[in-house]
Amino acid sequence: MEQNENNASQTKPEKKGMSTAVLIALIAGISAIICVSIFSGSIVKYKKYTGGSGITVTGSASCDFESDLIVWRGSFSAYGSTPKSAYRSIKNSAEVVKEYLMENGISEDELSFSSISISQRWVTEYNDDGKRTGEHLDGYDLYQSVTVTSEDVDKVDEISRDITKLIESNIEFESDSPEYYYTKLDELKLDLIEQATDNAKARADIIAEGTDSGTSRLLSANLGVFQITAQNSDSEYSYGGAFDTRSRNKTATITVKLNYAVD
Repeated sequence: MEQNENNASQTKPEKKGMSTAVLIALIAGISAIICVSIFSGSIVKYKKYTGGSGITVTGSASCDFESDLIVWRGSFSAYGSTPKSAYRSIKNSAEVVKEYLMENGISEDELSFSSISISQRWVTEYNDDGKRTGEHLDGYDLYQSVTVTSEDVDKVDEISRDITKLIESNIEFESDSPEYYYTKLDELKLDLIEQATDNAKARADIIAEGTDSGTSRLLSANLGVFQITAQNSDSEYSYGGAFDTRSRNKTATITVKLNYAVD
């Protein structure tokens, strides 16, 4: 009798331990199922999110063109011991400059003279020991500039490269590099946008066909900045767009980014 009771007391804890182990295993299994479900759900949402972005392509177009407008600037100066004499001197210089340009085929409509600026010329005085003793007014310097704007690019281009007569006439003339522009730039830009858009659409169609899909509708479109650089040069593009004015022959480039839904 006592032996049976001892056996009974020994078997009860074993059953209790087995029940606890089964419960722990059951909880762990349920937790694993929940984790897998959450993780799987996240993967599905991520795939749906990325899959909904469609096809994004970038198209480009470029065109070489020649400038049809030139702007050339030059400046000259004159000196006088008094404002009156200095003004008379620079007025004479302006007449010589104007005459020279008109003799070379520049019309008055293509000429523009700036207002005259004036500055005083001071001379510092020193004694025999090299010590500064003061300064005195030694005269006046006057400055003026001239701008030539013309559609005759060849003519102004040649004039800007040869100012020998002005120098021989004792005119202190400084010539700037000509600037070259294109008067039909707006039309050119529209044409390039159309070409870049067609290029982007063609790329999207090729990608879609390669995956047995099709482009159903346009979701978004972004226009890049225009880059106008010197033709056949290593000019770099800039974030805000390049606009070269120093070269007569230029290249215009534009990019278009399109995003299509895929069916």
